[in-house]
Amino acid sequence: MGQQKSKRQFKKPQVLAAGICAGLSLCLLLPACGQRQESAVTPDYVLTYAENQTKDYPTTQGAQYFADLVSKETGGKVEILVYPDAKLGDEVSTVEQCVLGGIDFTRVSLSTVTDKSAESNVLMLPFLYQDADHMWRVLDGDIGSDVMKTFDGTGITPLSWYDAGVRSFYTRTRASCLADLKGMKIRVQPSAEIPEQMVSLLGASTVKLDYSDVYSALQTGRIDGAENNWSSYEAMQHYEMAPYYLEDEHMRIPELQIMSTSTAQKLPDKYMDVIRECAKKSALHERELWTERETKAKERAVKAGCEAIPLSEEEKTKFRQAVQPLYDEYDASYGDLLARINALRDVSSTGE
Repeated sequence: MGQQKSKRQFKKPQVLAAGICAGLSLCLLLPACGQRQESAVTPDYVLTYAENQTKDYPTTQGAQYFADLVSKETGGKVEILVYPDAKLGDEVSTVEQCVLGGIDFTRVSLSTVTDKSAESNVLMLPFLYQDADHMWRVLDGDIGSDVMKTFDGTGITPLSWYDAGVRSFYTRTRASCLADLKGMKIRVQPSAEIPEQMVSLLGASTVKLDYSDVYSALQTGRIDGAENNWSSYEAMQHYEMAPYYLEDEHMRIPELQIMSTSTAQKLPDKYMDVIRECAKKSALHERELWTERETKAKERAVKAGCEAIPLSEEEKTKFRQAVQPLYDEYDASYGDLLARINALRDVSSTGE
């Protein structure tokens, strides 16, 4: 990375994150991968954005909205190329590349980066949020900002919170209560510690599997069920093998739109101000898209034969009591943070 040229000397746009990622070099040769738009304006910077979901997925659409908005607000001087379909790698590898400066932006599940911030684990505790509104009061306020600051010095700079819906269990045989889950083999993410602890506390056994292997594992009986949001459940057609969706809504795992700290340090303040503001606007846009997709995903899954099984408040209380040891563990170190989150509950709606 050479020194930034003055405006008069400027000959071509700077690609801040192109040198150390061999996969990126290959990707730039693909016409459908982060294709640049024709423009009369020569950008000062051309930046890369990695997204592991498909082009029509809410998070990818949010990324493109962000890129378009940054281009507009900088008069075309900052161009962001969005690479969907995991063309630049999975979430773990794109985070690593962000740290090294090989990728400028990416969007990842909070569970992917909890190793860089102990406090971020608290935001993933089961049954932590009363509902989606409660979660956004937490994330869009001082708590969310404070947790973002805990990533200082890690090589990544959080920009905004994206939505990933609410997760519930789905199974091959019908499960309508906590007792039905006991003894079942439930898939969990390979690197997610809190979901693994939660499943064990609920009386089921855990099987660590990559997301792409869940369908075949359900088909062969290697697992009895899994847990995810409606959009992922429907998109991967897991309803074909596990048609019973228990709406326990045990966990909301937010996602982070992040930036390479090395890239942030190289950009002029005027561009960074634009990027931060556009990231917040893109998050609001992504949340609207997510809500719309989640509703349609549930409708399609149910139409295809899935049974959506509601969970009563009485039964949900049993779930909360079962995972209380997790709260006891985190309360010892993060009791103040948990108290701040709980204080943002809508007391009037709960009757408490």
